[in-house]
Amino acid sequence: MRGYWDPLPTARQLVVAAASTREVFSGVWAERNWRNVPGPFYGAATDSMATGRLDAPHHIAYDDDYGDGFGTEFVYRQPVSERETEAVVSAARLELYSGYGWDGDDHWTPDTVRAWWRDRGRVREWALAIAADWGAGTHPGWGSNGSAQFQEHYHDAAQGHLDFVAYIDDGLQAYLRGYTFWLDQRRAPRRGEALPAL
Repeated sequence: MRGYWDPLPTARQLVVAAASTREVFSGVWAERNWRNVPGPFYGAATDSMATGRLDAPHHIAYDDDYGDGFGTEFVYRQPVSERETEAVVSAARLELYSGYGWDGDDHWTPDTVRAWWRDRGRVREWALAIAADWGAGTHPGWGSNGSAQFQEHYHDAAQGHLDFVAYIDDGLQAYLRGYTFWLDQRRAPRRGEALPAL
């Protein structure tokens, strides 16, 4: 995909159509998880129930910041279609604390996107390490007696981390170049117009 597809009109329609009395996106930018990829959606102070991948496994991953397999959720791949946007909105709707935000476009700038990209090695290294940990049978979240009660959950979460690494290696740069153009111009590139470098 060349350029950038804005998912927010679709997300707004989905939220309005659901007619929920509960605020879906009340995450605070200052509380966002540093692992979120640049874009409109992000996980901030989400709960530790790790439910986001039930609806959006190609977009949501979990951290271990609370220890013992507990942490918060973050967006590792922004949606680029209506169907993907629906998945992300569904994941945000399921999250107990309404800790997802959708105002990233108001905060990201071309310079901060480039800074995130320059520091991608940090998140890549973290994702590889936690994937190895959560894929191992010795993870503390598997149960105090060594049982595999949550084995499927942690294996799926580890796969999400590996998917994140694969996306960093192939696909994310193209997305961020389109997103950077959109942040600067608030429009799609015209034919023959080059996307900015990262």
